[in-house]
Amino acid sequence: MKFLKCILLLPLAVMMLAPALAWADPDFWSGQWPNTNFDKTEIDYREILSGGVPKDGIPAIDSPKFIPVAEAGHLTATEPVIGVIVDGEAKAYPLQVLMWHEIVNDEIAGIPISVTFCPLCNASLVFDRRVDDPERGEMVLDFGTTGKLRNSDLVMYDRQTESWWQQFLGRAIVGDLTGLELKMIPVRIESFAKFKERAPQGSVLIPEDDGFRRYGMNPYQGYDSLHHPFLYEGAVPDEVAPLARVVVAEKQAWALDYLRSVKRIETPDGLVITWEKGQNSALDAAVIGEGVDIGNVTVQRKMKDGYEDVLYTVDFAFAHFAFHPETPIVTK
Repeated sequence: MKFLKCILLLPLAVMMLAPALAWADPDFWSGQWPNTNFDKTEIDYREILSGGVPKDGIPAIDSPKFIPVAEAGHLTATEPVIGVIVDGEAKAYPLQVLMWHEIVNDEIAGIPISVTFCPLCNASLVFDRRVDDPERGEMVLDFGTTGKLRNSDLVMYDRQTESWWQQFLGRAIVGDLTGLELKMIPVRIESFAKFKERAPQGSVLIPEDDGFRRYGMNPYQGYDSLHHPFLYEGAVPDEVAPLARVVVAEKQAWALDYLRSVKRIETPDGLVITWEKGQNSALDAAVIGEGVDIGNVTVQRKMKDGYEDVLYTVDFAFAHFAFHPETPIVTK
Protein backbone atom coordinates (compact mmCIF):
# COMPACT_ATOMS: atom_id res chain seq x y z
CA MET A 1 0.00 0.00 0.00
CA LYS A 2 2.84 2.43 0.82
CA PHE A 3 4.47 1.61 -2.53
CA LEU A 4 1.20 2.25 -4.36
CA LYS A 5 0.76 5.57 -2.57
CA CYS A 6 4.27 6.65 -3.57
CA ILE A 7 3.57 5.76 -7.20
CA LEU A 8 0.32 7.74 -7.14
CA LEU A 9 1.91 10.80 -5.58
CA LEU A 10 4.90 10.87 -7.92
CA PRO A 11 3.28 13.23 -10.48
CA LEU A 12 2.47 15.66 -7.69
CA ALA A 13 6.04 15.58 -6.44
CA VAL A 14 7.22 16.42 -9.94
CA MET A 15 4.79 19.34 -10.12
CA MET A 16 5.93 20.67 -6.76
CA LEU A 17 9.44 20.87 -8.15
CA ALA A 18 8.30 22.41 -11.41
CA PRO A 19 8.82 26.08 -10.44
CA ALA A 20 12.53 25.35 -10.46
CA LEU A 21 12.10 24.07 -14.03
CA ALA A 22 10.07 27.07 -15.19
CA TRP A 23 11.70 29.18 -17.88
CA ALA A 24 9.64 32.22 -18.85
CA ASP A 25 12.00 32.77 -21.76
CA PRO A 26 11.00 32.32 -25.41
CA ASP A 27 14.68 32.13 -26.38
CA PHE A 28 15.00 29.03 -24.22
CA TRP A 29 11.74 27.52 -25.54
CA SER A 30 12.48 28.15 -29.21
CA GLY A 31 14.81 25.16 -29.45
CA GLN A 32 11.87 22.82 -28.83
CA TRP A 33 9.38 25.10 -30.55
CA PRO A 34 11.08 26.32 -33.75
CA ASN A 35 7.74 26.84 -35.51
CA THR A 36 6.11 28.96 -32.79
CA ASN A 37 6.06 32.71 -33.37
CA PHE A 38 7.06 33.96 -29.92
CA ASP A 39 7.06 37.55 -31.16
CA LYS A 40 3.27 37.45 -31.14
CA THR A 41 1.52 37.06 -27.80
CA GLU A 42 -1.15 38.68 -25.63
CA ILE A 43 0.21 37.61 -22.25
CA ASP A 44 3.23 38.16 -20.04
CA TYR A 45 5.54 35.17 -20.55
CA ARG A 46 6.32 35.21 -16.83
CA GLU A 47 2.82 33.81 -16.27
CA ILE A 48 3.78 30.52 -17.96
CA LEU A 49 5.37 27.76 -15.90
CA SER A 50 6.65 24.32 -16.73
CA GLY A 51 4.33 21.52 -15.66
CA GLY A 52 7.33 19.24 -15.22
CA VAL A 53 6.83 17.36 -18.52
CA PRO A 54 8.06 18.12 -22.06
CA LYS A 55 6.10 18.84 -25.21
CA ASP A 56 3.64 15.95 -25.73
CA GLY A 57 4.91 14.38 -22.50
CA ILE A 58 1.21 13.93 -21.77
CA PRO A 59 0.21 12.41 -25.11
CA ALA A 60 -3.04 13.43 -26.75
CA ILE A 61 -5.21 10.73 -28.31
CA ASP A 62 -5.46 11.18 -32.08
CA SER A 63 -7.03 7.88 -33.15
CA PRO A 64 -9.68 7.30 -30.48
CA LYS A 65 -11.19 3.84 -30.00
CA PHE A 66 -14.74 3.27 -28.76
CA ILE A 67 -16.94 0.44 -27.58
CA PRO A 68 -20.75 0.34 -27.20
CA VAL A 69 -22.14 1.60 -23.91
CA ALA A 70 -23.47 -1.88 -23.13
CA GLU A 71 -19.94 -3.32 -23.25
CA ALA A 72 -18.34 -0.78 -20.90
CA GLY A 73 -18.38 -3.01 -17.83
CA HIS A 74 -15.10 -1.56 -16.60
CA LEU A 75 -16.81 1.71 -15.62
CA THR A 76 -18.72 2.06 -12.37
CA ALA A 77 -22.17 3.64 -12.53
CA THR A 78 -21.01 6.75 -10.68
CA GLU A 79 -17.74 7.26 -12.54
CA PRO A 80 -17.41 10.68 -14.27
CA VAL A 81 -17.51 11.04 -18.04
CA ILE A 82 -17.81 13.94 -20.45
CA GLY A 83 -21.02 13.20 -22.32
CA VAL A 84 -21.18 14.64 -25.83
CA ILE A 85 -24.36 14.33 -27.90
CA VAL A 86 -24.58 16.12 -31.27
CA ASP A 87 -27.36 15.52 -33.80
CA GLY A 88 -28.19 12.15 -32.27
CA GLU A 89 -24.62 10.84 -32.13
CA ALA A 90 -23.49 10.20 -28.56
CA LYS A 91 -20.03 9.61 -27.13
CA ALA A 92 -18.76 9.37 -23.56
CA TYR A 93 -15.18 10.29 -22.69
CA PRO A 94 -14.32 8.86 -19.24
CA LEU A 95 -12.12 11.02 -17.04
CA GLN A 96 -10.19 7.85 -16.18
CA VAL A 97 -8.77 8.07 -19.73
CA LEU A 98 -8.55 11.85 -20.03
CA MET A 99 -6.70 11.97 -16.71
CA TRP A 100 -3.66 10.53 -18.50
CA HIS A 101 -4.04 12.15 -21.94
CA GLU A 102 -5.87 15.47 -21.33
CA ILE A 103 -6.79 15.88 -25.03
CA VAL A 104 -8.72 13.69 -27.48
CA ASN A 105 -8.87 14.83 -31.10
CA ASP A 106 -12.03 13.32 -32.53
CA GLU A 107 -15.09 13.91 -34.71
CA ILE A 108 -18.79 13.70 -33.91
CA ALA A 109 -21.71 14.16 -36.30
CA GLY A 110 -19.23 15.41 -38.89
CA ILE A 111 -17.80 18.08 -36.57
CA PRO A 112 -14.08 17.89 -35.71
CA ILE A 113 -13.76 18.28 -31.92
CA SER A 114 -11.17 18.28 -29.18
CA VAL A 115 -12.26 16.89 -25.83
CA THR A 116 -10.05 18.30 -23.09
CA PHE A 117 -9.58 17.88 -19.35
CA CYS A 118 -7.21 19.79 -17.07
CA PRO A 119 -6.99 17.95 -13.73
CA LEU A 120 -5.40 20.87 -11.89
CA CYS A 121 -8.38 23.13 -12.72
CA ASN A 122 -11.00 20.37 -12.95
CA ALA A 123 -11.85 21.92 -16.33
CA SER A 124 -13.69 19.67 -18.83
CA LEU A 125 -14.17 21.49 -22.13
CA VAL A 126 -15.03 20.37 -25.65
CA PHE A 127 -14.10 22.53 -28.64
CA ASP A 128 -14.97 22.68 -32.32
CA ARG A 129 -11.53 22.40 -33.98
CA ARG A 130 -12.47 24.62 -36.91
CA VAL A 131 -11.21 28.22 -37.00
CA ASP A 132 -11.19 30.99 -39.57
CA ASP A 133 -7.83 32.74 -39.65
CA PRO A 134 -7.72 36.08 -41.53
CA GLU A 135 -4.40 35.13 -43.13
CA ARG A 136 -4.80 31.38 -43.69
CA GLY A 137 -8.54 31.10 -44.15
CA GLU A 138 -10.53 28.19 -42.73
CA MET A 139 -8.45 25.61 -40.84
CA VAL A 140 -9.10 22.40 -38.94
CA LEU A 141 -6.69 22.19 -36.04
CA ASP A 142 -5.60 19.28 -33.92
CA PHE A 143 -4.09 19.75 -30.50
CA GLY A 144 -1.35 18.45 -28.25
CA THR A 145 0.01 19.36 -24.81
CA THR A 146 2.84 21.87 -24.42
CA GLY A 147 3.84 20.68 -20.95
CA LYS A 148 3.25 24.26 -19.79
CA LEU A 149 0.72 25.78 -17.42
CA ARG A 150 -0.73 29.25 -16.95
CA ASN A 151 -2.76 29.88 -13.81
CA SER A 152 -2.32 26.14 -13.22
CA ASP A 153 -4.30 25.46 -16.39
CA LEU A 154 -3.30 23.35 -19.37
CA VAL A 155 -1.64 25.20 -22.24
CA MET A 156 -2.36 23.33 -25.48
CA TYR A 157 -0.80 23.83 -28.91
CA ASP A 158 -2.13 23.31 -32.39
CA ARG A 159 0.00 21.17 -34.67
CA GLN A 160 -0.71 23.29 -37.75
CA THR A 161 0.99 26.52 -36.57
CA GLU A 162 2.28 25.49 -33.10
CA SER A 163 0.46 28.42 -31.56
CA TRP A 164 -0.24 27.98 -27.84
CA TRP A 165 -3.82 27.93 -26.53
CA GLN A 166 -5.28 28.45 -23.06
CA GLN A 167 -7.52 25.45 -22.44
CA PHE A 168 -9.72 27.26 -19.91
CA LEU A 169 -10.62 29.94 -22.47
CA GLY A 170 -10.21 28.09 -25.75
CA ARG A 171 -8.12 31.05 -26.87
CA ALA A 172 -4.75 31.29 -28.61
CA ILE A 173 -2.35 33.25 -26.39
CA VAL A 174 1.00 32.77 -28.17
CA GLY A 175 1.93 32.41 -31.83
CA ASP A 176 0.51 33.25 -35.24
CA LEU A 177 -3.08 32.51 -34.23
CA THR A 178 -3.00 34.69 -31.09
CA GLY A 179 -6.43 36.13 -30.36
CA LEU A 180 -8.45 33.46 -32.16
CA GLU A 181 -10.99 31.55 -30.09
CA LEU A 182 -12.43 28.07 -30.45
CA LYS A 183 -16.17 27.53 -30.25
CA MET A 184 -17.13 25.56 -27.14
CA ILE A 185 -19.71 22.80 -27.48
CA PRO A 186 -22.32 22.28 -24.72
CA VAL A 187 -21.71 18.94 -23.00
CA ARG A 188 -22.49 17.35 -19.66
CA ILE A 189 -19.99 16.29 -17.03
CA GLU A 190 -21.99 13.38 -15.71
CA SER A 191 -21.87 9.90 -14.23
CA PHE A 192 -21.59 6.96 -16.59
CA ALA A 193 -25.06 5.86 -15.45
CA LYS A 194 -26.53 9.22 -16.44
CA PHE A 195 -24.91 9.06 -19.86
CA LYS A 196 -26.07 5.49 -20.36
CA GLU A 197 -29.62 6.53 -19.47
CA ARG A 198 -29.51 9.41 -21.98
CA ALA A 199 -27.76 7.46 -24.74
CA PRO A 200 -28.16 3.67 -24.42
CA GLN A 201 -26.92 3.27 -28.01
CA GLY A 202 -23.94 5.57 -27.48
CA SER A 203 -20.26 4.70 -27.45
CA VAL A 204 -17.50 4.98 -24.85
CA LEU A 205 -13.86 5.96 -25.32
CA ILE A 206 -11.34 3.30 -24.30
CA PRO A 207 -7.52 3.47 -24.17
CA GLU A 208 -5.56 2.54 -27.27
CA ASP A 209 -3.34 0.45 -24.99
CA ASP A 210 -4.66 -0.72 -21.60
CA GLY A 211 -1.12 -1.09 -20.30
CA PHE A 212 0.03 2.43 -21.18
CA ARG A 213 -1.18 3.97 -17.89
CA ARG A 214 -2.98 2.92 -14.73
CA TYR A 215 -6.41 3.73 -16.13
CA GLY A 216 -9.02 4.02 -13.40
CA MET A 217 -6.45 5.29 -10.90
CA ASN A 218 -6.13 8.91 -9.83
CA PRO A 219 -2.50 10.15 -9.79
CA TYR A 220 -3.65 13.34 -8.00
CA GLN A 221 -5.05 11.57 -4.96
CA GLY A 222 -6.51 14.02 -2.45
CA TYR A 223 -5.96 17.04 -4.69
CA ASP A 224 -9.43 18.55 -4.36
CA SER A 225 -9.10 18.47 -0.56
CA LEU A 226 -5.96 20.62 -0.46
CA HIS A 227 -5.95 24.18 0.84
CA HIS A 228 -4.13 25.59 -2.17
CA PRO A 229 -3.67 24.53 -5.82
CA PHE A 230 -0.33 23.55 -7.30
CA LEU A 231 1.65 25.98 -9.43
CA TYR A 232 -0.67 28.89 -8.76
CA GLU A 233 0.39 32.10 -7.07
CA GLY A 234 -2.47 34.35 -8.16
CA ALA A 235 -5.34 35.79 -6.19
CA VAL A 236 -8.14 33.55 -4.90
CA PRO A 237 -11.84 34.30 -4.33
CA ASP A 238 -13.14 35.44 -0.96
CA GLU A 239 -16.48 33.64 -1.22
CA VAL A 240 -15.27 30.01 -1.24
CA ALA A 241 -12.13 27.91 -0.80
CA PRO A 242 -9.72 27.91 -3.78
CA LEU A 243 -10.39 24.24 -4.56
CA ALA A 244 -14.13 24.37 -4.03
CA ARG A 245 -16.10 23.68 -7.19
CA VAL A 246 -18.17 26.31 -8.95
CA VAL A 247 -20.82 25.95 -11.66
CA VAL A 248 -20.46 28.57 -14.38
CA ALA A 249 -22.91 29.37 -17.18
CA GLU A 250 -23.50 32.51 -19.26
CA LYS A 251 -21.22 34.72 -17.16
CA GLN A 252 -22.83 33.63 -13.90
CA ALA A 253 -21.33 31.39 -11.20
CA TRP A 254 -22.71 29.41 -8.27
CA ALA A 255 -20.84 27.51 -5.57
CA LEU A 256 -21.46 23.79 -6.00
CA ASP A 257 -22.05 23.49 -2.23
CA TYR A 258 -24.84 26.05 -2.51
CA LEU A 259 -26.43 24.27 -5.48
CA ARG A 260 -26.19 20.98 -3.62
CA SER A 261 -28.05 22.50 -0.65
CA VAL A 262 -30.95 23.86 -2.72
CA LYS A 263 -30.93 21.20 -5.50
CA ARG A 264 -32.42 23.58 -8.10
CA ILE A 265 -31.85 27.18 -9.14
CA GLU A 266 -33.95 29.12 -11.66
CA THR A 267 -32.65 32.47 -12.89
CA PRO A 268 -34.72 35.41 -14.17
CA ASP A 269 -33.25 34.89 -17.64
CA GLY A 270 -34.54 31.32 -17.88
CA LEU A 271 -31.62 29.15 -16.79
CA VAL A 272 -32.46 26.04 -14.76
CA ILE A 273 -29.53 24.54 -12.81
CA THR A 274 -30.09 21.26 -10.99
CA TRP A 275 -28.05 18.93 -8.78
CA GLU A 276 -28.55 15.29 -7.83
CA LYS A 277 -26.25 12.79 -6.21
CA GLY A 278 -24.37 10.02 -7.96
CA GLN A 279 -21.06 11.14 -9.49
CA ASN A 280 -17.57 10.55 -8.10
CA SER A 281 -14.89 13.20 -7.93
CA ALA A 282 -12.05 12.16 -10.26
CA LEU A 283 -9.50 13.87 -8.01
CA ASP A 284 -10.30 12.51 -4.55
CA ALA A 285 -9.62 8.81 -3.94
CA ALA A 286 -6.81 6.69 -5.38
CA VAL A 287 -9.44 4.83 -7.43
CA ILE A 288 -11.63 7.23 -9.40
CA GLY A 289 -14.72 5.06 -9.02
CA GLU A 290 -14.40 5.34 -5.23
CA GLY A 291 -14.14 9.14 -5.06
CA VAL A 292 -16.38 11.31 -2.91
CA ASP A 293 -19.83 11.99 -4.37
CA ILE A 294 -19.86 15.49 -5.90
CA GLY A 295 -23.15 14.90 -7.72
CA ASN A 296 -24.46 15.54 -11.22
CA VAL A 297 -25.11 19.04 -12.48
CA THR A 298 -27.28 19.98 -15.45
CA VAL A 299 -27.76 23.47 -16.82
CA GLN A 300 -30.59 24.09 -19.26
CA ARG A 301 -32.70 26.93 -20.61
CA LYS A 302 -36.45 26.79 -20.31
CA MET A 303 -37.97 26.94 -23.79
CA LYS A 304 -41.58 27.07 -24.99
CA ASP A 305 -41.53 23.36 -25.84
CA GLY A 306 -39.19 22.01 -23.14
CA TYR A 307 -35.60 22.46 -22.05
CA GLU A 308 -32.37 22.94 -24.01
CA ASP A 309 -28.84 22.21 -22.76
CA VAL A 310 -26.56 25.25 -22.54
CA LEU A 311 -22.83 25.54 -22.16
CA TYR A 312 -21.64 25.22 -18.57
CA THR A 313 -18.55 24.18 -16.63
CA VAL A 314 -17.80 22.83 -13.16
CA ASP A 315 -14.35 24.15 -12.27
CA PHE A 316 -12.23 24.86 -9.24
CA ALA A 317 -12.95 28.30 -7.81
CA PHE A 318 -9.36 29.56 -8.08
CA ALA A 319 -9.32 28.90 -11.84
CA HIS A 320 -12.66 30.59 -12.36
CA PHE A 321 -11.39 33.60 -10.41
CA ALA A 322 -8.08 33.69 -12.28
CA PHE A 323 -9.73 33.92 -15.68
CA HIS A 324 -13.06 35.59 -14.77
CA PRO A 325 -12.46 37.73 -11.68
CA GLU A 326 -15.34 40.00 -12.69
CA THR A 327 -17.90 37.21 -12.21
CA PRO A 328 -18.94 36.85 -8.54
CA ILE A 329 -19.69 33.44 -7.07
CA VAL A 330 -23.16 33.05 -5.59
CA THR A 331 -23.00 31.21 -2.28
CA LYS A 332 -26.49 31.76 -0.81
